Order: sequence, then C-alpha cells, then structure tokens
Amino acid sequence: MRGGIVICLVSGIAFLEPRGARGLEGMKGGGTMKITVTSAAFQEEGMIPEKYTCDGPNISPPLAWSPVPAGAKSIALICDDPDAPMGTWVHWVVFNLPGDTKGVPEGVPPREHLENGATQGVNDFGKTGYGGPCPPRGTHRYFFKLYALDLKLDLSGRVTKERLLKAMVGHILAEGQLMGKYKR
Repeated sequence: MRGGIVICLVSGIAFLEPRGARGLEGMKGGGTMKITVTSAAFQEEGMIPEKYTCDGPNISPPLAWSPVPAGAKSIALICDDPDAPMGTWVHWVVFNLPGDTKGVPEGVPPREHLENGATQGVNDFGKTGYGGPCPPRGTHRYFFKLYALDLKLDLSGRVTKERLLKAMVGHILAEGQLMGKYKR
C-alpha cells in the first residue's frame, strides 16, 4: 500500500515517516540529501564479480560517491545481505571516514584502524573489515549503504552494525546505497 504513515521505533522514541521510507532516512530532521554510490566493479543491481566474494580473493570492491554535504564531519559505510537464511547478514562496517572522502579503493585492508583515520567494525563472520558475499544458495542482494554524518563518532571496541546505527541516530545529513547481487 502506498501512502499512509509508518511508526518507526528507534531507541525507544517513536517517529512517523511516510510509508515506503527506508532505514534511518530523515532522522536528522527535515529529510536527508541523497548520495549517489557507484562502483567500477559492478553496476546498480548488477552481479558482483567473484573477485569480491568468498569464492575469489574476497577483497572489498572499489566504491565512489557524491555529493556529500559540505558540513559532513565523517562518513559511515555498511554492507549487508537481507536475503540470508538466518536474517540480515552484515558483511562490512566502516565509520569515521573523513567527511571529504569521495570513495574507498579496492582491497581495503582487514584491520581495525585505517591510514585515513577510519575504523572498521566487526562483520557477521566475526572478523574485522570486509567479508564478501558467500550465499549458501540462490541469488542474494548486497546493499552498500553510505551515510554522511554531522560528527565524528566516538566508538571503541568491537563495533557492530547495531552499535553504529544507534550512534548515528539524529546525525545523518545524507545517505545513499548501491545494490549488487551474487549467486554461487
């Protein structure tokens, strides 16, 4: 059903948003700007090459984005698979990329702290950094979600997607996503 209102509960606070709204969109107030996310490795809704999966070298794909609001202090990136049999599977958590960053290169090293000041959280494989598509069966969708934030996040320890999402509430200036597919 199009139209109508959906009540979203975030950290115990109810927000009304138009039916069809996704994610944390609009949590800063007044709506958020859209960021275009692309990859030189695959197109929107295209197949992710084996190179970036558990069937290949399992390295992160290159990503690029624009525009990012001038007031962005940091950027966060989450990659997840909503088609996993046990529920959404998290493949990558990155935060505190500098606000003026325009992308990430192929093969981001699997370590917590990166040279540009960003931090990588833990994925659902229990590892730090990127863990590529590895579906047990069928074609799965992988969403690379990008968030421009109005602050640098003060998070330490093993940061999960849930911790990151909670810390971002009320601080999202802009967001965008790129979806790729993979089938084994």
